[in-house]
Amino acid sequence: MKRRELLALGAASALLSACDSGASGLQGGWVGASHARGHRLRQALPQGLAGGPIKRTHTLIIGGGVSGLACARALKRSGMDDFALLELEDQAGGNSRGHQMAGMACPLGAHYLPLPGKDSPEVYQLLEDLGLVRQELGRAVFDERNLCHSPQERLFFEGQWHEGLLPPALRPETRSQYLGFAAAVARAQKELGFAMPTHRAPWTAGHQALDAQTFASWLDGQGLNDAQLRWYLDYCCRDDFGAAASEVSAWAGLHYFASRHGFHPPGDETQEREAVLTWPQGNAFLTQQMAAEIGPQLHCGRSVLKIDGSGSSKQGYEVWAWDEARQVPERWQARQLVLATPLFIAQKLLGRGQSAALDDAARLMSYAPWLVANLQTRGPLMQRVGAPPSWDNVIYGSAALGYVDASHQSLRPDPGATVLTAYWALPQGQRPALLKDSWQQWTQRVLQELASVHPDLSEQLQAVALMRWGHAMSIPRPGTRGAPALRALASSQTGQPGLHFAHADLSAYSVFEEAYTHGVKLAGRLRRG
Repeated sequence: MKRRELLALGAASALLSACDSGASGLQGGWVGASHARGHRLRQALPQGLAGGPIKRTHTLIIGGGVSGLACARALKRSGMDDFALLELEDQAGGNSRGHQMAGMACPLGAHYLPLPGKDSPEVYQLLEDLGLVRQELGRAVFDERNLCHSPQERLFFEGQWHEGLLPPALRPETRSQYLGFAAAVARAQKELGFAMPTHRAPWTAGHQALDAQTFASWLDGQGLNDAQLRWYLDYCCRDDFGAAASEVSAWAGLHYFASRHGFHPPGDETQEREAVLTWPQGNAFLTQQMAAEIGPQLHCGRSVLKIDGSGSSKQGYEVWAWDEARQVPERWQARQLVLATPLFIAQKLLGRGQSAALDDAARLMSYAPWLVANLQTRGPLMQRVGAPPSWDNVIYGSAALGYVDASHQSLRPDPGATVLTAYWALPQGQRPALLKDSWQQWTQRVLQELASVHPDLSEQLQAVALMRWGHAMSIPRPGTRGAPALRALASSQTGQPGLHFAHADLSAYSVFEEAYTHGVKLAGRLRRG
């Protein structure tokens, strides 16, 4: 290492020690979702909860994530306004929310959206409504200001940065395995069919066989064991599903590629790199505009604690909530109830035994904890050799998922102050530590992961804002996607009239396209019903 790098690495070590002792003076802390609110379900109900005036509405939506917002927005646009949406947090958006540091926007969760294909007309319509795409001579033209600017991705591999995230095939054996996996994905696309959202492709015995085994086991059976290929595929699984290839199903692993852009090894020029839409605040750009359309029907800061009744009873469903701002109870009655929450939350609210399909589905679900760390810097970081700074920057072999630059979409001519957003998909066993350990301890871990490529980060760091997601996304483990219980819930076959579900959990994994489409489709059924 050069002398400057050694000095910077020493400064990073000093900051890490200071962070650990709490004496660094570094500004920072936890932001975003309140675990205390979420954990109210574990506690006894507050006294006087059943009191107070009753608020009545025809349709009550619980959960203001992407699905809940999509359902509410579609109802509003259809002319139906006899509904209300209750959201736990003070800002709607679920895991697509944003933050600001020193006036710079940054994401707290999901940070990009692939361009929608033919199987996702609902998402395309949303983007058209928001002025992000238009039709010209029969083809979609996206506003380039919202497409990810170049350079898009880079990987730190063997001492230098390389363009793209797939490790260079330096050995003939690696190149051969890259080609082998590309051929396997192409066969799956042709013989089975995959779509985004997933329900747009028929579910066959072939899909069921893939869903019955882990992706790692399937790769072993195909003889695809090259270390570089397996690292990349494992990275993709952790990035999209929050868990390793040894945990997710083979259906999920192939779906990642076969439902989108395929797999293209280095040197394959048949298709350009997939374009994505992104914004400094990530997908909060979309959810903020969706929430704004809903207007007064959106009630944030409401902790829903209990649900009684049924759609067949005289009063319908009764919902008890807690107004977090005023610290008073609320009581709602509705004929139609939409649970746009993770399925484990829905089961806690309804109680076991209220819906056999929900009980079966909840038993299958498991959730990945995530840490999102926003690092505010005063200026550009020293660069190692190779590809220039990109929007997405990943370190080969790292336990973390790399970072995105929130200022990458800006049009300023010279680099300056920015926010780097680092993502970690954590093993489920680290959920208690995510809740218990201090923000200084987690900052230390984040900086240690980045020290090998940015030893001067400590010199440039001004503040940190950390977001912890205890149950960030559902993991598509073997047997989950093909479960009959998920199909029943997605089609409102719940065993109770007037009870509906809309959430990405119904697809067994969490992406915007799945969540949004479930919300819009349910709104259509509610209008017709």
